[in-house]
Amino acid sequence: MSPHPPEPFAPTRLGPVTLRNRVIKAATSEGRSPNGLVTDDLIDFHVAFAEGGVGMTTVAYCCVSKESASAPGQIVMSPAALPGLQKLADAVHGAGAAISAQLGHAGVVAPKRLTGVTAVAPSRFVNPTSFAYCREVGRDEINLVTEQFATAAQVAIDAGFDAVELHFGHLYLPSSFLSPLINRRKDGYGGSIDNRSRFVREIAARVREVVGDRIAVTAKVNMDDGMPGGIWVDEALRTVQLLDGDATLDAIELTQGSSVYKPMYLFRGDVPVREFAKVMPAALRPGVRLAGKRAMGSYPYRDLYMLDAARQFVSVVRHTKLILLGGITNLDHVQTGLREGFDFVAIGRALLREPDLVNRMITDPGVRSRCTHNNKCMVTVFGRTHCVLDPAQRYGATAASPVDEPAST
Repeated sequence: MSPHPPEPFAPTRLGPVTLRNRVIKAATSEGRSPNGLVTDDLIDFHVAFAEGGVGMTTVAYCCVSKESASAPGQIVMSPAALPGLQKLADAVHGAGAAISAQLGHAGVVAPKRLTGVTAVAPSRFVNPTSFAYCREVGRDEINLVTEQFATAAQVAIDAGFDAVELHFGHLYLPSSFLSPLINRRKDGYGGSIDNRSRFVREIAARVREVVGDRIAVTAKVNMDDGMPGGIWVDEALRTVQLLDGDATLDAIELTQGSSVYKPMYLFRGDVPVREFAKVMPAALRPGVRLAGKRAMGSYPYRDLYMLDAARQFVSVVRHTKLILLGGITNLDHVQTGLREGFDFVAIGRALLREPDLVNRMITDPGVRSRCTHNNKCMVTVFGRTHCVLDPAQRYGATAASPVDEPAST
């Protein structure tokens, strides 16, 4: 515990970027780009966090290619998306905050019905949630995906973004290479944790080579994925140590869980089985009601629920800053993270409930979040992500037309 932790709301540096404070809006699915392009609704969504006081807001899951999508309506980092991304960056900057784009390749989570191609994994794999077959990704494809991350980062630069977040978590393609359960390769990308970390290191190095010191580069890395035989803290420490030694990243956000197995391990709290059943096809609803809680997992919520695992990483890094995620809802939590040696904190659901929570913390240090961790917001990602307890979000404006296209009449 540091006796002199940094001031949470004073300006600070993240690589080449100055942030007005140490609070980052974590990437959370948005559902506000139905055509894969930025809309006015998406801009308003992120401007609300900027006006609410965050140092930086993160645009969730921007695909590095069409084949890398995990859900409909995700933005592909391409020239077609550039005008809208530029307008989004300008609007967030105008509200006083920085903006980051989370770059990802879904890998085993990419549904064939959406992408049109069979999902890829480090080794042949059957997704235990969708039962979809995933083929082994080839060596040439590994190089291609690395270049796609670099190209996507260049799009972020062209759009005026301040940072990119490389999604190395939740068992998407880069993260699945880290998993001894999914990665059974016999080449230089499989076997030891040093070999299994090779892919994420190559992506980070190539992105840094392209962006230089023009923007910050961060990564979201799994501490453990909640799957028996999968990623756990002991090997995750080595991955972070290797990335830190490469000095290619400005910061690492530590996370847990996956999109493959028991997703509540990431979120914690109530399991919204009834709400998920309502959005499923009629034939599946009885099964969801009966077995949904078992399939999704049930993990009680507690404040700072990732801290016990995350504090193991503080002594491992020498060059890279660390971002604490998970159960941060008030100023005491923020200060605890900074005292523990973290440089930034990331907040998701609490800001979805109250976009102005940071400003409220500044003016009233004793303020408590209104988020109840009911997790019903998880179900809203099938439409337009919002907090179900906020009437302005639930009953407000619907998604707008893309800003790059004329609105239809």
